[in-house]
Amino acid sequence: MKRLLVVVDLQKDFVDGALGTPEAQAIVPAVIRRIREFPGDVVYTRDTHGEDYLNTQEGRHLPVVHCVRNTPGWEILPEVLQAGAGKTAAVLDKPTFGSLALCDLAASGGYEAIELVGLCTDICVISNALCLKARLWEVPLSVRADCCAGVTPESHANALAAMAMCQIEIQNGPDAGAEG
Repeated sequence: MKRLLVVVDLQKDFVDGALGTPEAQAIVPAVIRRIREFPGDVVYTRDTHGEDYLNTQEGRHLPVVHCVRNTPGWEILPEVLQAGAGKTAAVLDKPTFGSLALCDLAASGGYEAIELVGLCTDICVISNALCLKARLWEVPLSVRADCCAGVTPESHANALAAMAMCQIEIQNGPDAGAEG
């Protein structure tokens, strides 16, 4: 079975930078472990903004400058990238929450199962999961709850519940999906 792991926005600004949280920091070891053990291709998404971020719709709603292209906060954590050495399919820059390029890559890659991990469960993880579900409605999708963190623990739980209602399998704990 051809499988894809989508690592959503494991960037410095979301882990311990401008929008970092203790919950985001806490999932990094689990994400690294999952990338290493994953029996398939890995794609990374990278939230990407310009210097004009505060003048965008998102910037007006979330006036915290983050993930500006070519800044340290924009970079994916090096240890997270290194975990996928040898199986990285792509690094995709995305100007918004969900990535149509990710959907295109998944559709053209012939993947038979897709799993998502990363940040933030309640914004970019759910957006990408729903985009993928809309594009590849017959491909099984799953999200590893132990490898995701939301803006708050409550919004993380709400996003997981919403994805489950949309027939996205929510896996919990380090033994979830042990079959690979």
